[in-house]
Amino acid sequence: CRGSRTAEPAKTILGRLTMNYITPCLYAFGASLAFAIVFNIPRNKLLLSALGGMLGQLVYAIFQLVLANDVILYLLATIAISLYAEVMARLTKAPTTIYLAVALIPLVPGGGIYYTMLYLINGEIDLGIATGIHTLLISGALAVGIIMVSSTVNLVRKVMLKSRRKIRKKLNDGKKA
Repeated sequence: CRGSRTAEPAKTILGRLTMNYITPCLYAFGASLAFAIVFNIPRNKLLLSALGGMLGQLVYAIFQLVLANDVILYLLATIAISLYAEVMARLTKAPTTIYLAVALIPLVPGGGIYYTMLYLINGEIDLGIATGIHTLLISGALAVGIIMVSSTVNLVRKVMLKSRRKIRKKLNDGKKA
């Protein structure tokens, strides 16, 4: 029919999906894997630690559909990575930092730091300050995301230990009576 909108071809949709979601996730996985090797992460944990970087990029990309503020996107991605790191650390009986440090690499605002210095050196002070503040906000979002998850996990662990002690004490008191 003339004048009616036709459906977008499946090839175009698949291409857009690949470019916007799959490819960046694979790049994040590759970057995380490379840093895991550089950081001498044990071989049996290399792929698991690199998956965290991929997860962070996926969360960033998905929430990008509904949020326009990239600082919030970085915060959400960091929260997802931190939760992943805490869970994997418990499952594999390894330190959280093995998963956390590697997975955060794709989110580090290295480009922002570079452009801040470039603008300042070239005399574009206003642009340098704006880029520097934005970079600091992203860095702050990374730190806040890690602290939120880590503090919550530690608080939950303490509450669970305290309740276990109370239960054991009641059981022991019941046996003595």
